[in-house]
Amino acid sequence: MSSSANTNETRSWLWRVNPTHAAGHAGLLVGLLVLWETGSRTGLLDSLILPAPTAILAALWQIAVVDRLLWGHFGITLYEAMAGFVIGSAIGIALAIGAALWEPFRRYSAPYVVGLQVTPRIALAPIVIAWLGFGTTPNVAIAALLCFFPPFLNTMTGLLDVDRDLQEMFRSLRASKRQVFTQLMLPTALPYMMAGLKTAMTMALIGAIVGEFISASEGLGVLMHRFTFQLNMAATFAVLVALTLMGLLLFALMEWVDNRIVFWRHDERMQEISRKRAAREAGRAATETPGTARVAPAGRT
Repeated sequence: MSSSANTNETRSWLWRVNPTHAAGHAGLLVGLLVLWETGSRTGLLDSLILPAPTAILAALWQIAVVDRLLWGHFGITLYEAMAGFVIGSAIGIALAIGAALWEPFRRYSAPYVVGLQVTPRIALAPIVIAWLGFGTTPNVAIAALLCFFPPFLNTMTGLLDVDRDLQEMFRSLRASKRQVFTQLMLPTALPYMMAGLKTAMTMALIGAIVGEFISASEGLGVLMHRFTFQLNMAATFAVLVALTLMGLLLFALMEWVDNRIVFWRHDERMQEISRKRAAREAGRAATETPGTARVAPAGRT
């Protein structure tokens, strides 16, 4: 098997699980849940520490369906994470492009970017809140701070990791700087960029929750803090389940985007594109059949 195929299998293991393996994972999960439920019902597990799975499911049904308390907070947190992701990633990618294309900018900006990275950015959250006040704005800013570095580093690494022989070939063909960037550097950097964006999406969700924990009136972090203060641990774990589902939703979104943009690294996507292209070419050939075999009308010479 080729190395590219191995890479594809590694990258998409979550979405292409062997049915036998899926049954094994499901059996393991059910077994763990049964043990968890049994321990809670027999008193081996304290409900204030680890509520029973059925209690968590009942609490999730209560706050999501009966009280409809979950959805407004879910939307606020999702908005904060997505807005922070877009802002932080856009700034990171823009600065990375500038640093890759202009060496003096890379030399002078690198110490500040590294300094920001090594600073515990969660510690900046109170300062951001003091600057921007309350509401969703500081939470978006915190999310943007946390997700800035992965797109910056990965994009700059990808833009600088261009094959020297290909660069010489483009120069020999007298390609412009714009053509070198759009047709050589950017395609090379796209896999790196997408890897950074996947990490940034997770960091953005963490940033939104941290901001809500510190100071906010809406969001899943606020809801979790409220239930924990009330010692309603089943509802707290129910909110945690909702956060996990949100994280999976965002990760699946980034996987879909990766599959569409960096399609040449996914065998299934490449086969789909090849089939569509072949069908399109066949349709074009059928409509462009020469008319030399057309029969002349009767009575004409």
